[in-house]
Amino acid sequence: MNDKMSIIAFSGTEDKLMAAAIIASGAVANDLEVQVFVTFWGLTRTIKNGKTTPDLSFDGQKMKDKVFALMKQKNVPNWITMLKNAKEVGNIKVYGCAMFADLLEVKKEDLDPIVDDIIGVNEFVSLSKESMTFFI
Repeated sequence: MNDKMSIIAFSGTEDKLMAAAIIASGAVANDLEVQVFVTFWGLTRTIKNGKTTPDLSFDGQKMKDKVFALMKQKNVPNWITMLKNAKEVGNIKVYGCAMFADLLEVKKEDLDPIVDDIIGVNEFVSLSKESMTFFI
């Protein structure tokens, strides 16, 4: 059995980022080492003072207002808070994509502290070659 999980968080919608955070939380609860690579629209959601209004993917648009109201009513934390909580339980590293960060002219200090480092895809692939990998 693999003791590592890798998650590529490509999407910037709240539902897909929540899915990544929930899967990461479940993995650390099962003593797996987790690495999350946030790239493209996922990376844009880690920029400090960036987009603050969460959105849902196309599939969830019809229920968007209801879903967010229920999340607020039931005190469901956002995806970054879920990852922060999971980091307190187990070994999770969050990496920003160097190529997209460079494209956006974003430095590590511009990102939420949840991001441990900015690395290239080559390094991420090397880190994840012996792990289960999810693309979200």
